Amino acid sequence: MADPQGFLKYREREVPQNRPVPIRLLDWKDVKDELTKDEPTLRRQATRCMDCGVPFCHQGCPLGNIIPEWNDLVRQGQWEDAIERLHATNNFPDFTGRICPAPCETSCVLGINQPAVTIKSIEAEIIDKAFKEGYVEPHIPQRQTGKTIAVVGSGPAGLAAAQQLTRAGHTVRVYEKDDRIGGLMRYGVPDFKLEKIHIDRRIEQMEAEGTRFRTDVEIGKDVTWDDLRARYDAVLVATGAPLPRELPLPGRALGGVHFAMEYLHQGNQAAAGDAVEDQIHAEGKHVIVIGGGDTGSDCIGTALRQKAASVTTLAIGKKPPVSRPDHDPWPTDPRVFEVSSSHEEGGTRQFLASTVEFIGNDAGNVTALRVAETQYNADGSRTPMAGTERDIPADLVLIAMGFTGPETESLTTQGGVAVTDRGRIERADDFHTSADGVFVAGDAGRGASLVVWAIAEGRAAAAAIDEYLTGSTELPAPVTASTVALRA
Repeated sequence: MADPQGFLKYREREVPQNRPVPIRLLDWKDVKDELTKDEPTLRRQATRCMDCGVPFCHQGCPLGNIIPEWNDLVRQGQWEDAIERLHATNNFPDFTGRICPAPCETSCVLGINQPAVTIKSIEAEIIDKAFKEGYVEPHIPQRQTGKTIAVVGSGPAGLAAAQQLTRAGHTVRVYEKDDRIGGLMRYGVPDFKLEKIHIDRRIEQMEAEGTRFRTDVEIGKDVTWDDLRARYDAVLVATGAPLPRELPLPGRALGGVHFAMEYLHQGNQAAAGDAVEDQIHAEGKHVIVIGGGDTGSDCIGTALRQKAASVTTLAIGKKPPVSRPDHDPWPTDPRVFEVSSSHEEGGTRQFLASTVEFIGNDAGNVTALRVAETQYNADGSRTPMAGTERDIPADLVLIAMGFTGPETESLTTQGGVAVTDRGRIERADDFHTSADGVFVAGDAGRGASLVVWAIAEGRAAAAAIDEYLTGSTELPAPVTASTVALRA
C-alpha cells in the first residue's frame, strides 16, 4: 500500500519547472523541463498520494485511470509496472500527460485542504521513462478475425479506437484528410505544448501492430461515405468538431481577421519545416485574440514566437476567481483564473470586453478592433454597454471563440446519418449512429471537449464495434454515450 504518512511528510506540491521565457521563445520545443532529471523529486511527489478509501480522482478522470496504484509504483521505483498499470486504462498517457487540463487533480482528495497530488506530471514522466527504457512495445494480435473497419479521423478518439480494434484482431485502416496523422493534436496544438515526436512514435507502434493509415483522403469528397460503408464491415466517425464559432460583426470580411485554427494549422506546418504559401504570420504586428480559452492561449504563444509587436487577449466575461468558488465545490472541476505557459510569456489580458466592430483601412485590411465593456442583463444575456466603446490597434485578429460541431453535410447526404438539433452526430448508448454499422466517437458526437474524453470514447466505441462484429467483446469500455451525457 501507499505510505500512509506520505502526504504529511511532503506537503509541498512540486511540478516540472518551465524553461526561462527568453529561452523558450526562441524555439518551438516543450516549455517544461523534465522531473526525471531529479527522480527523487518525482518519487517524493508520488508519495503524497493518499491511496484514499474512495479515490475521487477516478471520478474526475473519464478513463478511470487507476491513479493511486501507479503513483505507489512510482514511489517504489517500479517503472515498468507503473506503465503497465497506466496503459491498462489509457492508450496515450503521453498525450493526456501534456495537454489534458487534469480534472483528476481538481477532484483529488488531498486537494480538500492541501495542494493536490501532481497526477498529470507524474503520468507524463511514467510514459517518457517507459519509452526511454524500452518498456513500450507493439501488442500484435495473436489471431485475425477477418473483419475490416474504417476509422475516419486520426485525432485521439480515432487513434485510441483503432489501436484497441487492431489489438482485438480486426483489420483497421485510419483515414485522415490532412497530410499527416494526428488530427487536432498535429495541427491544432503547438509543439511547445505537444512536440510531435510523441505522436510519431505512437504511429510507429500502431503500424507495427498492424493498423494501416491513409493520409490526404477526405471521406465525402475523395471517397463517398456510402462507398466506404460498402468496403468495410464497420465505420467509425472520429472527425472531431472543427467548425469554429463565427463572430458576425461589421468588418468581419477585412483582411487580417482569421479563425484561430487556420492560424495555428499554418504555424504547426511551418514549425514542421513545411513551406506555407501566404502564411498568416504575426511578426511585427499588433495581434488581438478574441477568446480566453486554450485555443486562444495557443495563439498567444505562437504569436510571441513569431515576434509579434504586441498580443492582447479579449474575454467577454468576468475575470474568474483565483480560488475555488463556493458554487463549484470539491470534487467538481472549478472554473478559476488560470495562467498558462503562454500567458507567462507576455501579452495582456482584458476581461469584460465585448467586440463591437472590426475597423479597417481603404485597402481592406483591419487596423483596429472596436470594443465596449460587457454588460450583464437581467435575463442573463451579455451585451456591449453603450458609451464605453474604444478602439484597440490591430493588424491581425484571431477568433478563438470555440467550436460549434462536426462537418456533417456529406455524412448526412451520402451516408444517411442523423444529426441532433445542436449539430452533433446522433448516437445510441453504444455509440451507434442511425446508419447500420456506422459508429461515432469523440467530439463529433459529444461536441468540443477534452483529449481525455476523446480517448475514453474511442476505447468505448471500439468495444461496441467489436461486439457488433463478433457478438461479444473483451475490450474495456470506460464510458457509454449516456454516462458521457451525465458527466458532461
